[in-house]
This record gives sequence, structure tokens and C-alpha cells, in this order.
Amino acid sequence: MANRWLLKTEPSEYSFDDLLREKKTVWDGVTNPLALRYLRAIRKGDALLIYHTGDVRAAVGLGKTVSDPYPDPARQDPKIVVIEVAPVRRMTQPVTLGAIKADRAFQAFELVRLPRLSVMPVPDVLWKRILRMSER
Repeated sequence: MANRWLLKTEPSEYSFDDLLREKKTVWDGVTNPLALRYLRAIRKGDALLIYHTGDVRAAVGLGKTVSDPYPDPARQDPKIVVIEVAPVRRMTQPVTLGAIKADRAFQAFELVRLPRLSVMPVPDVLWKRILRMSER
């Protein structure tokens, strides 16, 4: 079974609407060591939650990885990797950070504990809970 991940993006720089329009993008710009470790663990076919930062602060869409990680061609550092991402669908309702923080099931989730982290795994139980929250 594929793993599940959350990827953060500032919608004024690159939004889920941009991904829907372009149908595929290279996910780059990740330099935090822990986020890079997670990015290197992502595999083609893994499921993604696309999360808007900034004023939005909500999970807004679902995506999938369409490549394994590979060195960022724009960088001279082989430790800096990128993946290719495609959209699956917009979430029925965005799931806000406030709603996630209000649910005790998420208290250990890295989105709550490490708010600056841009790439993180999403445990199956929390993935399913976020999808249910989106359907309300």
C-alpha cells in the first residue's frame, strides 16, 4: 500500500488550483533536513494531502506522486531532492488547521507539533479522519 504525506505550499506562490491547471509539477524548494528526509522517503504512487499555508492554513486537495525523488536539477547539492506531483481532486471542504488542532486525535501529528515542517507523513488513521472532516 502507498504511503500518505502532507505537502505544504504558500498559495500565493503555488496553489492547488495551479496544480489542477498544470496537471503535474516538480515539487521543489524543500531544504529543512527533516522535511528532506521525508521527501526522500516518498515513492511514486504515494498519496498526498496538499496543504495551503499563509492566510488559508487548510488541507485543500488530494494529489499523488508520479515520480520517485531525484536530485534537484537546479541545485548542485545531491542531498536536495524533488518529486513530481499530480492532482487527484479538490477536497469537498477544506480542513482547517483550527479544526485539526481542535481534535485531540491530532495532538501528536507533526502538523500540530512542528508547524514549520513542509513535508510530513500522515498516519492512516489521521488520513481517514481528515477525509471524513472534509466531507462534513
